[in-house]
Amino acid sequence: MEFADLIATPKLDGVILHSPFHDPVDGTLCVSGHHLILSSRKEDVQELWLLHQSIDLVEKKPNGTNSNYQNGGTIILKCKDLRILQLDIAGTEEFLNVYASIERLSNLEDTSSLYPFFYRPMYNILEDGYTLFKPEIEFAKLLASDEWRISHVNKNFSVCPTYSSTLIVPKSIEDDMIIASSNFREGGRFPVLSYRHENGAVLLRSSQPLLSNSNRRCRSDEKILNTILGTGKKGYIIDTRSTSYVNQCKSKGGGTEPDGHYPQWRRSHKNLDKIANCNGSLLDSLSKLIDACNDTNSSSDKWLSRVESSNWLTHLMNSLNIACLIAQCLDQEGASVLVHGTLGMDSTLLVTSVAQVILNPDCRTVRGLQALVERDWLQAGYPFQTRHAKFCYSTARNKSQQPTFLLFLDCIQQLHYQFPCSFEFTTQMLILLFEHSYFSQFGTFLGNCESDREKLNVARKTTSLWSYLNRPDVLTSLLNPLYEPNKMAIWPSVAPVSLVLWNELYLRWTIDQVQQKKAMAKISTLIQNDKNARSKVIKLRKQVLDLQKEYDTIVNIEEAIEDETGSG
Repeated sequence: MEFADLIATPKLDGVILHSPFHDPVDGTLCVSGHHLILSSRKEDVQELWLLHQSIDLVEKKPNGTNSNYQNGGTIILKCKDLRILQLDIAGTEEFLNVYASIERLSNLEDTSSLYPFFYRPMYNILEDGYTLFKPEIEFAKLLASDEWRISHVNKNFSVCPTYSSTLIVPKSIEDDMIIASSNFREGGRFPVLSYRHENGAVLLRSSQPLLSNSNRRCRSDEKILNTILGTGKKGYIIDTRSTSYVNQCKSKGGGTEPDGHYPQWRRSHKNLDKIANCNGSLLDSLSKLIDACNDTNSSSDKWLSRVESSNWLTHLMNSLNIACLIAQCLDQEGASVLVHGTLGMDSTLLVTSVAQVILNPDCRTVRGLQALVERDWLQAGYPFQTRHAKFCYSTARNKSQQPTFLLFLDCIQQLHYQFPCSFEFTTQMLILLFEHSYFSQFGTFLGNCESDREKLNVARKTTSLWSYLNRPDVLTSLLNPLYEPNKMAIWPSVAPVSLVLWNELYLRWTIDQVQQKKAMAKISTLIQNDKNARSKVIKLRKQVLDLQKEYDTIVNIEEAIEDETGSG
């Protein structure tokens, strides 16, 4: 396929762009293989560079009431970053050509045709982001013990197609037991280590067991879980499905672990079905929320009612509740926890990763958050390409498309709001992760799992997002000036009154954020000046102490000379 075949009108003058917080711009529109570019001859007008991949929905409206588009019309672009742009085009043929070109280019099905495979960075790669967070590096301290080892049983992705090729497993568990356990779990997603707390309790995740009608057991699966617990210890199985939905799963051969075969584990059901099932309600909630945020004509009461009825904040509250429960089991009871839903890909990854941010101060740093996303989302097989193919504007979205990763980022934003000094990064980093997970010049979020990314040769043919974010000039713009390292767990309030709408993200194209950015910049400057002042004071104190030492030395020498002279 040649991109030129998809572009009917590559260049067009006299196109008027309408975008949030800017006056209309009359310029030249260029349609390339990956971007829409609108430039103006006016020097003070910034060019628009818009990735086709960022467009969620393209709408066309004719000028006037004539439906045959003889007078041209308006193309409305609803983007995955929540922006809504408008292009006014006068000519009939050009109007239809541009619309058709954007529609085709924003819906490319061939992954290798996407921009990350064509992007070439104009800067030196200081470190390869694709090698930063390998399991053997992330779990180095754990592997130094006698309890865990690296297994390459999944090196060809034959045991579990959605797991990574390198896995951390108990040292006493042989690979044949892992294979048997994978055959007992949905999609081969057997229990794997997600996190080990400082007190020794571990957090595991998996998919549901496949029991069939005979309520069969798997001794290898039981041994893996019991080995992790140890003799005489108790653990918790947190099933993110309601009991009613588990019963539906049983009729299809699934279910949950039989109590009689897992006597050391206590099971608890938590209703996050609407995320785990991918039945569309989470994306519907987001769509209702964004519709409310884009409605600038609503009264205050109506707007608040629409935000509440979207249920997005309810999803946030439920997710934080379960994450806190998991964190409490690990931290306060010292009990290990296994979390799973049906597939172990959506609500499972959501609550286990949020629990780690609550407990682990490293996850609240820039590198730590990157490692968490890499370890518990990318290497864990969260299907980014499927889940993020469409967003809340699209009319072509289906049940496989869900904003679970965005819900995770929003949970982190809620923690950041309640503990603003405990995070090394600002919420701008969370927004960047949201955007790049849906459209990007980087290859980090391509594919649905490590197997897909290996087939696409992503590590060799594309640039990593982590390589870009960790550049000093980019990194400094993401650092939180209020940050004070906090080694303690952060326990959030999950009461409805404590949850806030993420204005920086959901309202950034309807309410200008300039003043907030200026205020944050001023705070950063004041803190930096204060740090500089403190640094100068410390330096002066050191100089004074050094002078005092020199003075004391001189006095001691003089006294010694006087004593020597007197005695002589």
